[in-house]
Amino acid sequence: MTNSPLTAPVVFTFGPVPVTLPVVTSWAVMAAMTAAAALAARRLRVERPGRLQTVMELLVQTQLRQLGETMQGDATPFLPFLGALFLYLAAANLSGLLPGVKAPTASIETAAALALIVLVASQAFGVRARGLGPYLKGFAKPSPLLLPLNLLSELTRAFSLSVRLFGNVMSGEFIIGIVLSLAGLFVPVPLMALEALLGLVQAYIFTVLAAVFIGGAVGTIEKG
Repeated sequence: MTNSPLTAPVVFTFGPVPVTLPVVTSWAVMAAMTAAAALAARRLRVERPGRLQTVMELLVQTQLRQLGETMQGDATPFLPFLGALFLYLAAANLSGLLPGVKAPTASIETAAALALIVLVASQAFGVRARGLGPYLKGFAKPSPLLLPLNLLSELTRAFSLSVRLFGNVMSGEFIIGIVLSLAGLFVPVPLMALEALLGLVQAYIFTVLAAVFIGGAVGTIEKG
């Protein structure tokens, strides 16, 4: 009997709470990112930055410019959230290429948790930018009769965001696993390179969609 892709193995229990493998892998990814950030921060220089710092600054500026174009406004206040989201997604998606490691984003619970974070963050940014009253009134436009549909739209967008991420990452790992079992070790290498590219693309798409949701919440993008 094969395991369902919608279920995750339990590694251990913390009291009554089961801790699954995607959660443990996510912790490992976040710990590695934290260690890498701490090491990189120790070598930052204001004058004559090194090559790594120059590349990282270029990547940040590029991401800030692209997010600004997507959100049709200044994306600086949202860069810490969206930048951290992109880096985590990229690292989590690429972790599936390591031997014996399954990407946490190939689990529906991780994808759903990320979509829920984006949903809550977009509402929080919207309230902070527009005020609680005006923001809540926005759900009743253009007619109060559309209030239930507007609220449902927020939930369905988060649902589609999680399903898109889960489906794309999970299917890529599934195909590589099948080819590896049938063809041997070295044949799937081109597929793994393609999977790495697709993992980065999925991280980019998820982040851009999150930026669109936040832009709609703060009012820089018209909701549609």
